Amino acid sequence: MIDQATMESFIRILFVCVIITAAYILSTRNLLSLVSVYAIQSLSLVFLALALYTIEGTTVLLAIAAITFASKVLIIPYFIATIQEKIRIKRDIEFHFLSPTSSLLVSMLLMLVVYIALSRIFRETAVREPLFFFGAVLGISLMLMGMMVMFSRKRAITKVLGFLSIENGVLLFGLFVTELPLIIEFLLIIDLIILVLLTTILTVGIDSTLEDYHKRLHQFHLWEDPEENR
Repeated sequence: MIDQATMESFIRILFVCVIITAAYILSTRNLLSLVSVYAIQSLSLVFLALALYTIEGTTVLLAIAAITFASKVLIIPYFIATIQEKIRIKRDIEFHFLSPTSSLLVSMLLMLVVYIALSRIFRETAVREPLFFFGAVLGISLMLMGMMVMFSRKRAITKVLGFLSIENGVLLFGLFVTELPLIIEFLLIIDLIILVLLTTILTVGIDSTLEDYHKRLHQFHLWEDPEENR
């Protein structure tokens, strides 16, 4: 039987893996590697759920690990990678407002702000262990970093990966703070939305920028311009 101290050390290593993958998704221009890194990030969350199961013994954690592995490690990455093989554009070299270096600096600043804010909030509450506090900090930080990916990138597929990173942040936060059954319901709903969104992007153009994406939606009569209806 693995003792709790060993599992807590393993969880800290997984925290580092999550931070590294989030920084890579935020800064890299290679679209092909983004999918693999996202799968690695999701796999880290699977191991986190299993590690927490060995500590707490809550069977819901096993269900969360199974759902996350099936949807985020296998299905969604395979779906995106299959599409990526059929397009010519392999890199997303255009950034809005923030360069890769400045994005990393801003993300570190956000993590510091989240740490300070949560330390004040949890000062008056009974947080079980520092491990759970750091899990909450990293969960919120991962959500903010995913928002930065959506904010700073131009390609539609990269924005989808940013949204997926936000979902991973919600999952990470929920593993350490919120009620577990609610996480399962949330994962099922969000994964369904993601699959629908990916299908739409596949139909309209996965290699598009956001502006091109809107134009193609208009061509397929899926996007109505309010000014043209006047």
